[in-house]
Amino acid sequence: MKSEKIIKTPAGQQKVNEEKDMTMSERIFSVRIETRSQKLRKDLEELIAFVGGMQIKDMSDPGGYDLFIVDIGEEHGKDLQFVGNILSAGVAGEVFLTSPKTNPEILIEALRIGAKEFFPQPLNGEEVKDALIKFKVRAQKDRTKVIAVPAKRGKIIDVLGSKGGVGTTTVAVNLATSLAGMEGVQSVALMDMNLLFGDIPLFLGIEPVFDWMEVTRNISRLDATYLMSTLYKHHSGIYVLPSPSKLMDEYKITPQVIESLLKLMHTLFDYVVIDSGQSFDDVSKVIMRMSDKVLVVTLLSLPCLINVKRLQNTFRGLGYPNDANVEIIVNRFHKNSTVSMAEAEKNLDKKFLWTIPNDYQTTMSAINQGKPLIALKTESQISKNFLDFASALSGKTQAKRNGFSWFKYLKDKS
Repeated sequence: MKSEKIIKTPAGQQKVNEEKDMTMSERIFSVRIETRSQKLRKDLEELIAFVGGMQIKDMSDPGGYDLFIVDIGEEHGKDLQFVGNILSAGVAGEVFLTSPKTNPEILIEALRIGAKEFFPQPLNGEEVKDALIKFKVRAQKDRTKVIAVPAKRGKIIDVLGSKGGVGTTTVAVNLATSLAGMEGVQSVALMDMNLLFGDIPLFLGIEPVFDWMEVTRNISRLDATYLMSTLYKHHSGIYVLPSPSKLMDEYKITPQVIESLLKLMHTLFDYVVIDSGQSFDDVSKVIMRMSDKVLVVTLLSLPCLINVKRLQNTFRGLGYPNDANVEIIVNRFHKNSTVSMAEAEKNLDKKFLWTIPNDYQTTMSAINQGKPLIALKTESQISKNFLDFASALSGKTQAKRNGFSWFKYLKDKS
């Protein structure tokens, strides 16, 4: 049997390169349409089909989208915030907007958030087709850019208080912002499950447009794009999902909703930190069951330690979380406590993972300013303690500061 020697000639190599170029030029761009009107959606679908080279995806499809077309309705403020969050999260390459209203306020805000096109309604078909063709030209120029939401397997950390007033929110907020400063950590989410008394917006000095009530109302739309659009991106780089300012019976959160939400969140973030307060209902049980770590925050006081013991017994009765996944954090620690560390650990038959020093003045200053501890100009012992805590919990080192303030570094990183 004869063997044939294949010689690659320059002409042959050129042909291969041409075939590669042809393959790359035939890339199909993904498009998602978010409209309230079926007629509007049908019109857009027909125009996209006419231009060609694009595939319409729905929310069940994984990843992001090359183009997102959004219909701006009566509540244009929320809709525009939705679009801004999508672009900020990087789950859409470009965004086109359409609306029956064309007042200057909407047009200016659309331009500010980075929308590429704005179409008045009813649509001008030729205008839309021209915009779609220009989009394809722009997208083809950057052939290496493929919009997709990377799948992670992040860790869920549930912060649970042994009693009211032990500093659960302080621990959750400052742990989340400190984790964002660890080397190699790309994304951290902070979720507030204090149903009526959620203070995370106060602690971070923010006024979010959305809360997890929005997720409950729109559970049928829950995907990566929708979720990222509801989260508030804080200057520290963390994404915040606050609790609602008021509860309405028709939109109660259920264990099924929270399970769907957390399953999605741990594919999008390296860490999801949850402030559970002192809740112990069915929703809280789902959070505990799905968490990689449950941090029980306590003080070295008899009432708090008795509650920790009760929690330990309850966990064993439920069969979750596993004892190895439960850690005890002592907040406001000082060496002259009435109950010593050794006594408390012996009584609970468990070594404490971490102690946070008692620095009431610095902590209250941060809360009153609406800032995490690492954002304060003065580098206090408690700020460093939280960074060390995040490092110990994550197994990662702190990112280098390079002469800048820590908060400025985190802002630049985000």
